[in-house]
Amino acid sequence: MGKLNAGVIAVLVLLLAGCANTSPPRDQSNACSIFKEKRGWYDAAADSAEKHGISEGIILSFMRQESSFVHDAKPPRKKILFIIPGPRASSAFGYAQAKKDTWAEYAREANWGADRDDFRDAADFIGWYNARSARSVGISRRNAKHLYYAYHEGMTGYKRGTYKKKRWLQQVAGKVASNAQMYDAQIAGCRGSLERKWFGF
Repeated sequence: MGKLNAGVIAVLVLLLAGCANTSPPRDQSNACSIFKEKRGWYDAAADSAEKHGISEGIILSFMRQESSFVHDAKPPRKKILFIIPGPRASSAFGYAQAKKDTWAEYAREANWGADRDDFRDAADFIGWYNARSARSVGISRRNAKHLYYAYHEGMTGYKRGTYKKKRWLQQVAGKVASNAQMYDAQIAGCRGSLERKWFGF
């Protein structure tokens, strides 16, 4: 009986640990707090930043805007006759709210077997997509506002300037850029402690 109870407790501990790691961070306004709370997130964001040249702050800001760090986030369902749940607005899913076809392209090109509800994969996707935007349409990798326009509208839409007629999108992109700048400034102040924590010093 004792062994059975110990086994049940061990399973419960693992389940609770898994829930804690996928739950949204408690303080989404502070990058240092996010990375200190979520084990492995700093390493994942830093790896993406180094690989793609897109800052950790931009990666976090995109993720916050797209999903509020909810690992299995989905767009709301449309209503049929104002009551009946209908289809979702798109196939977007996960931390980065990547659409199914775009994620499949990313997986083929850069990260076979990647999952949209995995933070490391989502962080790498955001870096990959923004680096591709920078190459394709000439956006600076530090220009979070225009990178977000291309992320939201697609590169074809960005080239056509569709964002110029969407006042709400301009406001959202401005918030994304402001958060990215804030996050990067915060990370600059705590990077040393985050790296020491990662290496166990």
